[in-house]
Amino acid sequence: MIDINLIRSNPDFVKERLSTRDKEFVKLVDKVLELDIKRREIIKELESLRSERNKLSKEIGKLKREGKDVSEIQERVKGLKARIDELEEELKKVEEELKNTLLWIPNLPHESVPIGEDENDNVEVRRWGEPRKFNFEPKPHWEIGEKLGILDFKRGAKLSGSRFTVIKGWGARLERALINFMLDLHTGKGYREVCPPHLVKPEILIGTGQLPKFEEDLYKCERDNLYLIPTAEVPLTNLYREEILKEEDLPIYLTAYTPCYRREAGAYGKDIRGIIRQHQFDKVELVKIVHPDNSYEELEKLVKDAEEVLQLLGLPYRVVELCTGDLGFSAAKTYDIEVWLPSQNRYREISSCSNCEDFQARRMNTRFKDAKTGKNRFVHTLNGSGLAVGRTLAAILENYQREDGSVEVPEVLRDYVGTDVIK
Repeated sequence: MIDINLIRSNPDFVKERLSTRDKEFVKLVDKVLELDIKRREIIKELESLRSERNKLSKEIGKLKREGKDVSEIQERVKGLKARIDELEEELKKVEEELKNTLLWIPNLPHESVPIGEDENDNVEVRRWGEPRKFNFEPKPHWEIGEKLGILDFKRGAKLSGSRFTVIKGWGARLERALINFMLDLHTGKGYREVCPPHLVKPEILIGTGQLPKFEEDLYKCERDNLYLIPTAEVPLTNLYREEILKEEDLPIYLTAYTPCYRREAGAYGKDIRGIIRQHQFDKVELVKIVHPDNSYEELEKLVKDAEEVLQLLGLPYRVVELCTGDLGFSAAKTYDIEVWLPSQNRYREISSCSNCEDFQARRMNTRFKDAKTGKNRFVHTLNGSGLAVGRTLAAILENYQREDGSVEVPEVLRDYVGTDVIK
């Protein structure tokens, strides 16, 4: 959530930054300003009426003690009370509308973020590894997986419908190996492993920015008013909601493996085949809760931590910086890591690493006590995939495939999987 004081004091700056995402957001800023003025006018009138009521109440008491008639003043007090009740109800509605409007405004892009409209304007930062040259036509991962008997799309659809897959045998071993390998790597770097709930309250999703804007992408258990998590970022970041941390507790590094659940409401017709875009998929998530003064250093380190997974697996990738028009709702700056898929002859996203600055912290009310000033300040939150497990599995199948249909297991995973080759 954007600081309303910033909107009040520098609306032109806020509008300029948001217009680099989409000019439509400027309308929401104008609405916030209009509601804020209305709110302050109501509060001013309320304070005046309450002051007058208190003054008259004291006068009634004095006149009663003197034995004088107070009926006329009592009528005035009654009229004031009715107006105060009316204004209090109006204030409640205005404040609710103001809060809801603020919840629909995305984060301000950091000044270093390239300006652009969509993914075509993203900027490549670096590449690692050379895509392998095959002496045969490389197959897509779904063909490889079906022939090996490790990806079963028909039975996945039989159980749950489209965009669900059953992973079997050596495929299930490889999936589990990837999860353990990633968690071992990240915990070895100081991330604390967490096993969070997969069902969360609505306010938890409001805290990280999925609600109210992305409700159609979420799976909801109506009877219990709980949502299945779309990413472990949601419960991990909210662990410290409504808390004031000690400055010496920062930074906090967290990692978790969870299944993730997304309706993919806006993905009709995209990645229909394979396991690139599923309704349920496994992911190892990285979350950082840090001091505002060094959050951008922490972002660069977060990206490196995610990159190392691919480097150890020997999978070629590139890092791109997202432009303003392609930024996620809560992000101030984002790097995407894209892994090479031979069958598509292009790089595909496998991790998205973002600095949300204090945007989520304001929604969650997560602060720390500044040791120098003694004041409470909002933390900065960061998150990134370390990595999306299904997409990593797909990349291994494609990059390590052999002409005879078998797949070599990356050396770093062989002890986890228990074999060198999947046949």
